Amino acid sequence: MSRILLALLLLLAAPATAAEVKLATWNIAWLTTRPANDPMLPRGLSPRQPGDWDLLAAYARRLEADIIALQEVDGEEAVHRILPARDWQVFLARENDIQRSGFAIRRALRATQNEDLAELDLIPHARFSLRRGADVTVTLPGGQPLRLLSVHLNAGCREGPLDAARGRECDALARQSAILAEWTRERRREGTPFAILGDFNRRMDHARDEMSAALAPMLRATEGVSNPCWADARGGRPFISHILLFGEAQRWLVPGSLRVMTYAERAPEMRDRLSDHCPVSVRLRPS
Repeated sequence: MSRILLALLLLLAAPATAAEVKLATWNIAWLTTRPANDPMLPRGLSPRQPGDWDLLAAYARRLEADIIALQEVDGEEAVHRILPARDWQVFLARENDIQRSGFAIRRALRATQNEDLAELDLIPHARFSLRRGADVTVTLPGGQPLRLLSVHLNAGCREGPLDAARGRECDALARQSAILAEWTRERRREGTPFAILGDFNRRMDHARDEMSAALAPMLRATEGVSNPCWADARGGRPFISHILLFGEAQRWLVPGSLRVMTYAERAPEMRDRLSDHCPVSVRLRPS
């Protein structure tokens, strides 16, 4: 009897193994339910067919993520066509654009939406403006809070100096980089673990990359590997979608857990019917 009691006491004293959480980012490329002739859509954009939605939903199930940072989505209705409302809560940036950033989070997790990082939209009144950052705080299974920011930054300056002399695109990305850097400083002062994830439109793989330097210290999960999404005979490409971990969240990364879910479909037209981006994910084990 004493041995049984001792065993029970040891079990109670042993730390519980923290549950893992799968964190992903996915730019789903003009995910909208609008018809082809909708004036808000670019000319020539073909709407997805029912079979395309079915494929996307199948890939979303296969991803088996707990939290997905989304980019280029046009409202909750579009998201719930591939991520059912019974299982997923959706938080999108509070703007009217048809390319919005946001999150889909499993209903088993408690989440609250914070104020958008609206400053990332440098041209808010333009027809095709830039995107706000969507900001949420998720309570993980062990009770730890994790602050998350989903971003879709300006395109056209994937590498090289963030210098206005190089053009409007690099100037805009430099301004957005400074806005993100200030956001990270505020989060560090709060002391809450946090991450920024999404489509940065920036390779960030150069040792002296200015955006990486502006956001340091941080852990970039995509560092040192190439992206197999839509790879051809030449091999993978540099990532432009990233998962950046800050503070205590850096220690939570499960080593070797970075995954890119590629599509089985290889026909060139499927890039438009699915997405030119593949879901990128990692697993976190809060301690």
